[in-house]
Amino acid sequence: MKASVEPKVVGSIDLAAIRESVSRARAEVRRWLGDDHPSVEDAALAASELLTNALCHSNARPYDLIGLTVAVTDGVIYVEVRDPGSTFSAPYLRQEPEAETGRGLLIISKISQDWGVREHGRGLGRTVWCAIRAVPPSPGPSAARGPRRPSAPRAHTVRRGAS
Repeated sequence: MKASVEPKVVGSIDLAAIRESVSRARAEVRRWLGDDHPSVEDAALAASELLTNALCHSNARPYDLIGLTVAVTDGVIYVEVRDPGSTFSAPYLRQEPEAETGRGLLIISKISQDWGVREHGRGLGRTVWCAIRAVPPSPGPSAARGPRRPSAPRAHTVRRGAS
C-alpha cells in the first residue's frame, strides 16, 4: 500500500487584511510556482478569490493578518487562506449564476478538484482551501474534473457547498 505523501509547502505569507493584498497574493503564487507552471493561473486565481472572500466575509480588520499558503504533492496544488472567521456567516456556494457578486466559491468549484473549510474553533478563525490539479488534464471524456479528496489529512473539514 502506498503511503500518503505530505504536501510540500512552496510558499506561505501573512498579508494585511486590505484590498491591495489580493494582487500581492497573486504575485506571490506566481513567484512560488513559477510562471511556466502549467497550473499557475488557476492557483493565482484561487488565491485571489479566497483572499477576496476572506476580506469581504470574515471579521478581518485592516490591522489583522490573513494567511496564504501554497503546497504541492501528487500532482495537486493546495491553496489555503486562513482568516479570523465570522460570527455571522460561513463560506457557501452561491446558487445565483446571474448575481453580480458572490461568485468566488463558484469559481473555486470550477477550477479545483475539491474545496472545503476548516473551522479552528470559536475565535480561532477558519481556513478555506482548494485542491487544484497540478497538471492539465488530458483531452477526452476522462478529463472531466470530478471531486477528489486531498491527499493531506484535513481535520474539521466542511465539505463542498456546506453552509
